[in-house]
Amino acid sequence: MTVSAAALQEGLSKTLDGTNFESLGHRYEGKVRDNYTKDGKRTIIVTDRISAFDRVLGTLPYKGQVLNALAAWWFNETASIAPNHVLGVPDPNVMVGIECKPLPVELVVRAYITGVTSTSIWTHYSEGTRMFCGHELPDGLKKHQKLPDPILTPSTKGKNGDHDVSVSREEILARGRISEADFDEAASYAVALFAHGQKVCAERGLILVDTKYEFGKTPEGKIVIIDEMHTPDSSRFWYANSYQARFEAGEDPESFDKEYVRRWLADRGYKGDGPVPTIPDEIRVEASRRYIQACDEIRGVAFEPDTSDPLPRIAKNLGLETA
Repeated sequence: MTVSAAALQEGLSKTLDGTNFESLGHRYEGKVRDNYTKDGKRTIIVTDRISAFDRVLGTLPYKGQVLNALAAWWFNETASIAPNHVLGVPDPNVMVGIECKPLPVELVVRAYITGVTSTSIWTHYSEGTRMFCGHELPDGLKKHQKLPDPILTPSTKGKNGDHDVSVSREEILARGRISEADFDEAASYAVALFAHGQKVCAERGLILVDTKYEFGKTPEGKIVIIDEMHTPDSSRFWYANSYQARFEAGEDPESFDKEYVRRWLADRGYKGDGPVPTIPDEIRVEASRRYIQACDEIRGVAFEPDTSDPLPRIAKNLGLETA
């Protein structure tokens, strides 16, 4: 990895925790992304904020640049499999896309029984659930075990501060917020994208464990994938060469996604409720290192961060007068 620990340590003082560019249009702040809509376009500024358990926890150096670079790579890689919203990437932290109306559901595809959040399949299974999002699970499964086949597990989109809820296809349709045709089209894209993601990752000695996809409708009514794809924020990745031995030993797999931060918090008793523990700088640096490692290994090229002050750089690259 080309980014040294010293450079990451220095980057702690330059993290992008938020923006407010009024001239970009109407602003909506997500957990990680600041979204601006104007003239049929959405300008997405990917900040360095990190979230877990549906809470914003702080920032990691260069995280936004990593996510943006990796999402742009995957959108280009999968353009022939599913249409996407991307129009351009004018800055390391910025993606511009077609303004779409988001579908009111996240489509999560899982190939392993794992996780520590309240919505994870392992949490439900360990508490005795054997029917998860419409899928019947056999007795005797162990944590981190591979499922017979990947399963689609939809999730409702919680508003800021609210937890997402895993539900079945039938429950989603019964709520009447999405048509059967739209759901099934998006679901078919999700399954195809996941299969391709697994293939690409396997070629790099990695396991794409699970992931979430978000879809939207263009003004013309076309369903496209939006937001991000196969990043350490939206997906779990494990190393293939050590998975089996660690599984048989009852150990957690080697990973380089934000599960590292989730586990650190869970080990301290935090799972989304109450005050957020302060994440030490050494944990932030290690988490950032893992994000960069993911980007390097998936794309096959070294990530090179732009170390300049992010707000004036973004303003300049977007043609804005002030930051």
